[in-house]
Amino acid sequence: MASENIITSIDIGSSKIRTIVWSFAEEKSRDFHVLGVWVSNSHAIRKWNILDMEEFKSNLDNSLEEAEKMSGEQVTWVNLSFNSSSFDVITSKWIIAVSWDEISQEDIDRVLDMARNWVDLPNREILKVVPEYFIVDLEEGVKNPIGMSARKLEVIAHIFSMNKNILGNIKKAVADVGIEIYDIYPNLLSAPEGVLTKRQKELWVVCIDMWASTTGITVYEEGALKYSVVIPIWGDSVTNDIALWARTSIDVAEKLKTQYSEIWLEEWVAKEKEYFMSDIAPNEEGAITNIYLSQIVTARYEEIFYFISQELKKVWRDGMLPEWAILVGGSVKQQWIIDIAKKSLRLPVFIGLPVEKESLTETSISDPVFSWVVGSLILWNRYSYRRSPLNINISWFFSSIVKVFKKMLP
Repeated sequence: MASENIITSIDIGSSKIRTIVWSFAEEKSRDFHVLGVWVSNSHAIRKWNILDMEEFKSNLDNSLEEAEKMSGEQVTWVNLSFNSSSFDVITSKWIIAVSWDEISQEDIDRVLDMARNWVDLPNREILKVVPEYFIVDLEEGVKNPIGMSARKLEVIAHIFSMNKNILGNIKKAVADVGIEIYDIYPNLLSAPEGVLTKRQKELWVVCIDMWASTTGITVYEEGALKYSVVIPIWGDSVTNDIALWARTSIDVAEKLKTQYSEIWLEEWVAKEKEYFMSDIAPNEEGAITNIYLSQIVTARYEEIFYFISQELKKVWRDGMLPEWAILVGGSVKQQWIIDIAKKSLRLPVFIGLPVEKESLTETSISDPVFSWVVGSLILWNRYSYRRSPLNINISWFFSSIVKVFKKMLP
C-alpha cells in the first residue's frame, strides 16, 4: 500500500463483491475516509461453494481494480469479510494457573490458546476466538482481567470456524489475483460491529444479518458476545418462491420482490393491481396481482422471523431484548419488513446503518449492505493495526509483481 494508514476491505457475498479502500487520520481512530468503493456481481458462488473458480477470480479482480482506479492506490493486501453456511460457533471453557501473582496479557493469550487448541474440529479452520467473559479465581463476569491478582484464570470463549476446503478455495482465489490476506472476519462478527453502539451491546441486543444465502444471528449482553448462529433460511428464498408461483425467471422475480411487492397487503383494504411480466422483461409472459405477490412474500418472511425467534428462545430472549433487534443485509430492503419483524419477534425493530461517510462525491456507505465491510474495518483498526499480513510467501510476492506489470500494459 502507499500508506500505512490506508487499508482495503473486501466483503465477498453470494451475489455481490464489495471493495472499499479507506484511509485513517491516526492509529486506533474511528474517523475514516472512503477513498474508493466498488460493487461487482458475484455469480460464481452458490450456497458458499465456488462453482467456477475462474469466474470468481475475475469478479474479485474486477472489484479490486475499479476500487483502485477510484482511490488512486495500489492494493497489495486486504481484509476479508464474508458469510457462509459452513460457519459454526461453539463455546469452549478452559482454566490455567496464573504465571505470577498478577494476570498479564501473556496469561490471557495462553488461556485463549488452550480454549482454542483443545477443541476437536475435524476438517474445519478456526477463524476467531472471542471471549465472552473471564473468571478470576471465583469472580465471574470479568471483561478485562489484566493487572488483577489471582492464582487461576478461566475463560468462556466462542470459537468461530468454517469448512477448511471452502476457506482454502477463497484464499487461493485471493492469492491468484495477486493480493495477500491481512485478516479474515466472519460476518457474524463484522456486521454487528458496523451498526451497534457500545450502549446497545451493554444491554441485550440482537443483530439479524439477512444474507442472500443464509441468516446470521448475533446476541450481545453487558458488552460481550452472548450467542451467535447461522440458520439456513435466506432472502433468496423469497425470490425463489416468487419465481416458482409466478412461473417466471429469477431475474424478474427479484425485480418483483424489490420493486413491486408489499408485505401484509390485504385484499379488503387494497385495490387489486396486475403486473405483466412483459413490462419487466420483454421475453417474459404471464401476469401476477399485487395481492397474490404479497401473500407469497409475507408467508416466506413470516417463516424466516419465526425461526429467528426460535433461536432467541435458546438464550431466553424471545421478546425480551431492551435494546431491540437490528436488521442488516441486502434482504432487509423490503417494504414493511420492520412491521412483520415486530409482530413475529415481539420486539422493537429497526434497520441498522453504518456511520455515514461521504468523502467521495455521490458515494455513500450508509446502507445496510455495507455493515459487514464497515465492521471489518472497525475490528481491524481496533485489534490488528500494523500487524503482519497472513501467510506472506515468495509465490505471493511474485504474483503481486506480475499484477502490477499487467496493469501497466495498455
